[in-house]
Amino acid sequence: MHVRLLACKDQQVLAREMREIKVSERGIELMLPKADHLVMRVYGVRHTAANILKQSMLSNGGDAAVSYHCCLGGDDLTDVLLFGTVKQIRSACARLKEQAFGLARLAEQIESILEQQTGLPQPLQTKTVDFIWGARTYVMGIVNITPDSFSKDGLAVSEDSAEAAVRQAMRFQAEGADIIDVGGESTRPGHTPVSAAVEKARILPAIRAIKNAINLPVSVDTFKAEVAQAALEAGADWINDIWALQADPDMAAVAAKYQAPVILMHNQEGTTYQSLMGDIIAFLEKSIGIAENAGVSKEHIIIDPGIGFGKTATQNLEVLKYLADLKTLGYPILVGTSRKSMIGKVLQLPEEHRVEGTAATVALAIANGADIVRVHDVAQMTLVSRMADAIVRNSTGF
Repeated sequence: MHVRLLACKDQQVLAREMREIKVSERGIELMLPKADHLVMRVYGVRHTAANILKQSMLSNGGDAAVSYHCCLGGDDLTDVLLFGTVKQIRSACARLKEQAFGLARLAEQIESILEQQTGLPQPLQTKTVDFIWGARTYVMGIVNITPDSFSKDGLAVSEDSAEAAVRQAMRFQAEGADIIDVGGESTRPGHTPVSAAVEKARILPAIRAIKNAINLPVSVDTFKAEVAQAALEAGADWINDIWALQADPDMAAVAAKYQAPVILMHNQEGTTYQSLMGDIIAFLEKSIGIAENAGVSKEHIIIDPGIGFGKTATQNLEVLKYLADLKTLGYPILVGTSRKSMIGKVLQLPEEHRVEGTAATVALAIANGADIVRVHDVAQMTLVSRMADAIVRNSTGF
């Protein structure tokens, strides 16, 4: 069983969540008025446990929406929506700790989520920048050393690509970037994979040159442990893994060995989901477990919902709308929407004309909890972030 705190209280959204878990239409009608407080979705509950959950919530003044099949008994799995105040849910958890069927462990998960809602992730201290989550939004500038970048911003792979990367990184620093993300393999749909040797040949000279030229953390965008290790030895500070430690079994050990912050991005083959946000959270929970088991410290973990990866344009928009659900996990959130195809599909614009669309997604991502935005257009998105922070975080700068 795992739990997700639903940030969105839109009545249509909640009705859809209840239909997904097969609540009757009459049940939906009765439950919707009770969604004024906290709403949590619990995944993978046995019918017997679901009925106990409902009774525990009812006895403490809250309620729970369960599948209409639960009353028939059996041992099938279902999902449950919990409705209540913090006090009501805590009181229910106290009773659940005395129950079997995995409910005691579930109560601990719920209490952990409630604790996380009252605090912020632990700060990340680096040699050059202290990342104080919640104080402001941090901007990651993208340096692609690839001939086939989807965004049309890839630097030519040539003898002077390292010099070009330094010029771009220096410009990004002047424009307000806090982190530079260097990648040597395109991940656009239909891209041609490259070997670790090719990837290293592209990025290592650039990383060394950038670290000698500017005083910002550098992230290496790769899912290969061999490339990540070489990049860290060349001076990179972070790992940005689009497969969240699940593609290369050695990646977590590399991150732990070098004490490198690691960005865990959701990804999958295909676009089929049982529950979009629930599946994303379950995937990230698995990656967090891999990281922690390898010895990666909690403050070194950053999560990314993976906009544009294993998702349709509609699903990408939905992830942005419900981004705050990821706060359940208690880690800083990175969002990368820059110039992506969902913007092109909505606005009918090519990659190089998606700055305004990107700005809208960046502002809304910040409003929904993003801590880092990964962008191509650093100057513009730095200004967007500052303005959004003034509204969302009362960070005016004056």
